[in-house]
Amino acid sequence: MAGRFLSFVKNYSSLFISYRKDVSDKARHYLCGLMQAGTRKNMERMVEVVPDSDHQAIQQFISDSRWSARAVIDCVAQDANKLIGDEKDAFLLIDETSFPKKGKKSVGVSRQWLGRLGKVDNGQVAVFTALCNGNNVTPTDVRLYLPEEWAKDKERCLAAKIPEEHIVCKPKEQLALEMVLHARELGLKFGCVGADAGYGKNLDFCYDLNSFNETFLIDVHRDQHIYEKDPSPYVPKNKGVGRKPSKFKTDVVSMRVDKWVSKQPETSWRKVTVRDSTKGPLIYDFLHARIWVWNKSKSKANKWHLIVRRNPISHSDYKFSLSNAPAATSIKRLAYMQCQRLWVERTFEDAKSECGMADYQLRGWLGWHHHMALVMLVMLFMLTERIHNKDQYPLLSCNDIETLLAHFLPRRDTTVDEVINQLDIRHKQRQASIDGASLNRHRKLHKPPG
Repeated sequence: MAGRFLSFVKNYSSLFISYRKDVSDKARHYLCGLMQAGTRKNMERMVEVVPDSDHQAIQQFISDSRWSARAVIDCVAQDANKLIGDEKDAFLLIDETSFPKKGKKSVGVSRQWLGRLGKVDNGQVAVFTALCNGNNVTPTDVRLYLPEEWAKDKERCLAAKIPEEHIVCKPKEQLALEMVLHARELGLKFGCVGADAGYGKNLDFCYDLNSFNETFLIDVHRDQHIYEKDPSPYVPKNKGVGRKPSKFKTDVVSMRVDKWVSKQPETSWRKVTVRDSTKGPLIYDFLHARIWVWNKSKSKANKWHLIVRRNPISHSDYKFSLSNAPAATSIKRLAYMQCQRLWVERTFEDAKSECGMADYQLRGWLGWHHHMALVMLVMLFMLTERIHNKDQYPLLSCNDIETLLAHFLPRRDTTVDEVINQLDIRHKQRQASIDGASLNRHRKLHKPPG
């Protein structure tokens, strides 16, 4: 496996060119570090274990080197497509993840909702896509969300070296749509787009996907309004007094989706086995109907599938989803589609716990995207290994792969001199941080008035 990893990394060497200089050796050092640096995969830990690596060289490679993160990410997406892409059974799953951060200088950091913590706090948020087929999944694209307070502060953006064309606050739904369209441009094959209720909250994202002929299954909140018949939106006629009406209205009464579900008889629910788990078949109760939904800014309503899931024992933990899949799509297929979102959450767990996705110490735009591109490359290798070993080791996990690579990849000799040398390096870095903080305090204390 260690040999395959080094060969895998070498296959991408041509992507690591900065000002016509080959920096693929630094890429190899960083990628090996992501596998060998233990639980804290920062650059300090990397250079302690990766042979021939140098802290300053790796720092420059990640933070300032001009190799293209976009080229690496696109190559990862296309190679993932070769492994698991399928026009029917593959899914393009959209989800966001957060990275708690202190301070104000890390690119895109602000007080915002951090799903990882379940509260509003200081941190960064990124929107990802992952290609999924069965239980095989890997990230294929990413967009860093830039809050409005950043987009309005050009000086702050330039300090973080954000390219001019990216100094704009785009809603997460727009970032997600851009990634879906980009995936199609790259030739990725998938039969359905999936996302959580954060992307289904006002139906705009659903309408946009529908307009691009993308099949989707998107979760919605319990207060989503639905119609049992076509609301037939219209603009009222002008009665000759006041302003000419321009907003659409309907004479059909809507109903909250949770209220509608509560009125359905128990006989309407069906038990469906969605997959086999380590504890046996995974079975849920499902309710399915064809209903109408309408975004009130649109001139037309749509007749889509409503699929509702609940715990079959406690009759709780409801999940509501909408899909524009063909009308004849079975409840079993819709149930399977709804449950595929689990795998994007699993890939974030693996990326953060095994591949160092959240362990970076970087402030700038370029460094952040470089780090994410390399993490996605490692995740692709893990997918490749799981598929390669599926017959002999069907339970092989990302943690298993990291453990094996950490042991069998070449390691820096841990002689007494090397241990003392690394200790000296860490102490110099800490002292530099202390001196910098002391200088900043001195400047603030002695800042001229006005």
